[in-house]
Amino acid sequence: MTFDDLGLAPEILKAVAETGYTTPTPIQEQAIPHVLGGRDVLGIAQTGTGKTASFTLPMIDKLSRGRARARMPRSLILEPTRELAAQVAENFETYGKYNKLSMALLIGGVSFGDQEKKLDRGVDVLIATPGRLLDHCGRGKVLLTGVQILVIDEADRMLDMGFIPDIEEICKKLPFTRQTLFFSATMPPEIQRLTDTFLHNPERIEVSRAASSNENIKQVLIKTTRDNKRDVLQKIIEDENVKNAIIFCNRKRDVSVLERALSKSGLSAGAIHGDLDQSTRTKTLDGFRKGTIRLLVASDVAARGLDIPDVSHVFNYDVPSHAEDYVHRIGRTGRAGKTGTAYTLATREDGKYLAAIEKLTGNPIPALEKDAAAGSGETTPAEPETAATAEEDGKKETKRGRGRRGGRSKDKAAAEPAQEAAPKAETTEKTDDSGPQKTAKSEEKPARRERGGRGRDRDRDDDQPVVGLGDHVPAFILRAVKLPKKNAKEADDELETESEDA
Repeated sequence: MTFDDLGLAPEILKAVAETGYTTPTPIQEQAIPHVLGGRDVLGIAQTGTGKTASFTLPMIDKLSRGRARARMPRSLILEPTRELAAQVAENFETYGKYNKLSMALLIGGVSFGDQEKKLDRGVDVLIATPGRLLDHCGRGKVLLTGVQILVIDEADRMLDMGFIPDIEEICKKLPFTRQTLFFSATMPPEIQRLTDTFLHNPERIEVSRAASSNENIKQVLIKTTRDNKRDVLQKIIEDENVKNAIIFCNRKRDVSVLERALSKSGLSAGAIHGDLDQSTRTKTLDGFRKGTIRLLVASDVAARGLDIPDVSHVFNYDVPSHAEDYVHRIGRTGRAGKTGTAYTLATREDGKYLAAIEKLTGNPIPALEKDAAAGSGETTPAEPETAATAEEDGKKETKRGRGRRGGRSKDKAAAEPAQEAAPKAETTEKTDDSGPQKTAKSEEKPARRERGGRGRDRDRDDDQPVVGLGDHVPAFILRAVKLPKKNAKEADDELETESEDA
């Protein structure tokens, strides 16, 4: 099947042909006819399968007939991140170049004034993040009563970022008779509830098993240590002659630190995370697309939906804490039918996260043992990491942490001197408390009681009753207190006061 068979207008087919695409992907092939027919669509597909074009192409076709009115957009597309929203806007510009459709992009980091000017003129397509859209609604600058088509993209990411209440509020402002297109890579229970609420008799399109990873991606697990991660990463980049790569970190701080370290090593690297302003993020992404930046160090803000067709490698510098994020991270490579490689650098502390990934995808990540300590870069095949093994490692780490926090560990108990367990002979002979014998007894007693050893000390010192604070009295209590000296006048005043009281 070709795009000519999908029923799209000639102007759209011409624009698609100029991009070089001739054959639609499975989700495009199934979704586009239903969208053109006015049906609600529930699309479930892994990242990199062409979901964006599956709704932008038929939307351009349907919206080409009609006229926009001021502050009343005809269609609404909700995206979880600024980058995704900007990418969808680029798709509309590319595929709608021969159609006279107006478009507005409502995202953070851009002036309200410029966005309001576009809304005042009227737009056919409104692409927005939920937070910025609600800001405009609260200011009275946009009315959603004229929306004919609603698109909720990357719905599972919306859930992770806490946007579900915002989406519910936005949907209350939309007309009941709208057409709704709902796309997600996974279907957790909360997302299923949303589809039951907002979609009416939808056409369910599932081109691959939910949360499955792309078969074009070679996945590799490398076991290393936290201290050697950076050396292992740089060694792989050099040995594999990596063309370009996206390197994912869990924390924004680590993104900046790793980017600076790679740049100091002579590698072309850039960083992208949520704390950067929009102009910097856009400039970095453009540099990566054009090839001036070879390595893009990113947080999960870049994991969802970014369409950079020719990414050769993906590195999980940190194992994601959410298994769904793993699928989306590695989906940045192996796009548009090309092959890619995804490396995951894992430590022993990542056992439970690996187990969750394996449970979600249904397949273990093939593991390679790397001599991380030596940094030699030599790899030898190892047994694949299983969910049971990873989960067991995670439990061990949890128990180890509990041992450090609460009480004595087993190792500490084993190190106790054996003589402490031996009973001490009772003293039957009465002696005077003063003299050399008392001094000897005090020398036998330990100078300091170990934490958690109250029971042992009590057995050892049964012949001496514990008075007050026990054997060890803090030094600050034993310190003599010096009272200030009183002058003659104060002493006389005190005597007069005492006589009056008497």
